[in-house]
Amino acid sequence: MTVSAAEVEPLLRALVAIPSVNPRDGEGDGGESAVARWVLDWLARRGIRAALHEVLPGRCNVVAVVPGREASAVLLESHLDTVETDGMTVGPYDGRVRDGRLYGRGACDAKGPLAAFMLAAAELAEGEPPLHTVVLAGVCDEEHAYRGVLRLLADLEDLEDLPGVGTFVGAIVGEPTDLVPATAHKGVVRYTVRTTGRAGHSSRPAEAVNAVSLMAPVIAHLETTAPPPPAHPLLGTATRCVTRIRGGTGPNTVPGSCEVDVDRRTLPGEDPMEVWRQDRAELTALGGAPVAVDEPFTVDYALDTPPGSPVVAALCQALTDEGRPGAVQGMPFGTDASKLARAGIPSVVFGPGSVTDAHSADESVALTDVALAARTITTTVRRLTQHIPGTTVAGTTDPGTTIPGATVPGTTTPGATVPGTTNPGTTIPGATDPATTDPATTTPGTTGPATTTPGTTDPATTTPGTTDPATTTPGTTDPATTTPAPDAPARRESERPCD
Repeated sequence: MTVSAAEVEPLLRALVAIPSVNPRDGEGDGGESAVARWVLDWLARRGIRAALHEVLPGRCNVVAVVPGREASAVLLESHLDTVETDGMTVGPYDGRVRDGRLYGRGACDAKGPLAAFMLAAAELAEGEPPLHTVVLAGVCDEEHAYRGVLRLLADLEDLEDLPGVGTFVGAIVGEPTDLVPATAHKGVVRYTVRTTGRAGHSSRPAEAVNAVSLMAPVIAHLETTAPPPPAHPLLGTATRCVTRIRGGTGPNTVPGSCEVDVDRRTLPGEDPMEVWRQDRAELTALGGAPVAVDEPFTVDYALDTPPGSPVVAALCQALTDEGRPGAVQGMPFGTDASKLARAGIPSVVFGPGSVTDAHSADESVALTDVALAARTITTTVRRLTQHIPGTTVAGTTDPGTTIPGATVPGTTTPGATVPGTTNPGTTIPGATDPATTDPATTTPGTTGPATTTPGTTDPATTTPGTTDPATTTPGTTDPATTTPAPDAPARRESERPCD
């Protein structure tokens, strides 16, 4: 394959030029759907079938299919939305190129990976059909509540407008990973801790009970104690930190209430709800003032795909063909990949660009890296024939497969299932298996799985009116903090694709 930076530039510039800031829980401006329509038209001009699937009013996924010789499929998934543009020092939609890098919001997160996937799909459509059918999906809402990927999983069960797709043998999720495959990432559980005192006049503090002071030993305990699980070979240790504190009503009033938000990053094998229950027991047993621990407002699971998984092995070999190391890595944040893995699709995260550039004031990506990613993806899809001869069962691996250059101590045995995923033989992504029905918990008081609460700004559901506990400066939300997203909306009789 001969994709070059010169081919990447006009495609990526066009994608960046379309504003697609995630509206969170506000009314969408159609930006994600505008990108989806542009992608559909670009693919259609190259003879690739595609369709728009409405996820939320005016917010669409785009799903395309490149037929293979078999119905078994490989999923290439990236997202259409971006974070906000506040504080950017470059034109967010200009797509200007300087020193071989294209600048603009979404350049690396994740329109660069999307462009690479599009170029790879076009190349695969032009040549001899690959063994496996290729499904290319651009999804909405990754930066907030992950409703795009959840809807994609529901739609993959019944692609009426894109027939001929069978069991998925693997997925590559497009995110900026510096062109190093990521087979593992952390999960997260977030919750609020509360102390209650007795408000009073600040000139007579002895007659009041200061709730902020009551919270001080709780914060000290959280900051000085480490979560118990042993380190993961790719992810290191689990972490726990206080991300936000609220208390008091005025400068001359002793605060009668205080609350803090806690962010606990989980490792593969940890159940986020069990982690929350353990933390609740630990904090309420500290002694002193009563401590209340709310139900989690964010829950998501970790990813841990076996390095010997066929899609990982093929990707690593394709990278060595390009003269790059064939090693794998882990990431501390979350992505769409954990949702796909929990639905039974072995998943790996891969793409051009660095997460240090994602959401930044001068976000950019090297055009040569996007071109290399496109070539690597094309080779990976074709190389899958070498790793799973005659095999089309999602989740299985070739016992003889190795990853050139990858020496990861303590990783799982080829063929092992991902913690929390369905049976390796599962062939219906999104099926309501008891272990996979909800990648998130429900918000207290809601009636459906993990219903998103209006007023949030986190790539996760929060309580009404709150902001992302992990958010720093405007426009720099956690690039992949996973979310207690609702189950994908049910398909309605009257539903039609986005116009």
